[in-house]
Amino acid sequence: MRRALRRLGWSVFVVWAVVSLAFAVNNLVPGDPARMVAGVQARPADVDRIRVQLGLDRPPLVQYALFWKRLSHADLGRSYQLGQPVVDLIAAKLPNTFALALAGIVLQLLFGLTTGVLAAWRRGGWLDRALVGTSLLGVSAPTFIIALMLQYVLAYRLRWLPLDGYGKTTLEHARCLVLPALTLGIYGAAYYTRLVRDEMAVMLAQDWIRTARAKGLTPARILVRHALRNGLVPVVTSVGLDFGALMGGAIVTEQVFRWPGIGKLAVDGMHDRDGPVILACVVVSAMFIVVSNLLADAVHVRLDPRTRASG
Repeated sequence: MRRALRRLGWSVFVVWAVVSLAFAVNNLVPGDPARMVAGVQARPADVDRIRVQLGLDRPPLVQYALFWKRLSHADLGRSYQLGQPVVDLIAAKLPNTFALALAGIVLQLLFGLTTGVLAAWRRGGWLDRALVGTSLLGVSAPTFIIALMLQYVLAYRLRWLPLDGYGKTTLEHARCLVLPALTLGIYGAAYYTRLVRDEMAVMLAQDWIRTARAKGLTPARILVRHALRNGLVPVVTSVGLDFGALMGGAIVTEQVFRWPGIGKLAVDGMHDRDGPVILACVVVSAMFIVVSNLLADAVHVRLDPRTRASG
């Protein structure tokens, strides 16, 4: 209980620090949101009137206090550009981001665990070198390069999938999800391949693995039941971080594929200097990263009970 309360208190502090930093940066970045709302040709009097309507004429500390007051009532304000409650904008985009993040993480684990276990099983052989080399190439390639290659091959040349967009029906949503999810899956799998391979190599060299072999256990049972389970601890931590970050928006992937998620909403908000939208996306991202890490800690304890005693 003490460990959980300590982690929860630290998580609240992290959310406060991240959101406060984003608020400060948003106020320090050059540009006048009122001018962007009014338009380039607007008269100064109209700009001043809009600035008063948006509350931008107040001192930054007053705006900061009002922001946290609204946030305590689950009110994220109204978008400067769209004039809609930001809560409604987030609620409309969040399911799309969740679907993309979940599909991306599942593919990352599916590809990464499989190739990592195979590389560790054949460590030093040609299969190990091939998988490690491919994973190094995947880690080095920017996300948008992977996305453009998939678009060219699967959408443009083979015409199996839509090039981008979101579609109108459930089936079209699913088909449009494949390419961005594959992009995230390939990019993340490259990291998980190396992580699982290195952890498994360490586990397979332990004394208790030799004992398991001496008892006559099959190689597959030793590999999956003993080595893989103990090697999953750092993987779980990485999954918690990655899923939380993806729930904050896979910005590049969503932009390339025009996927209407939190990441695209955040980019549009930054282009428009839409403060409430930017801060709302930061709040959502920070909250999901914190919650994902707390869940990863809980799974960590289940996988390695020794951490319960040390904690």
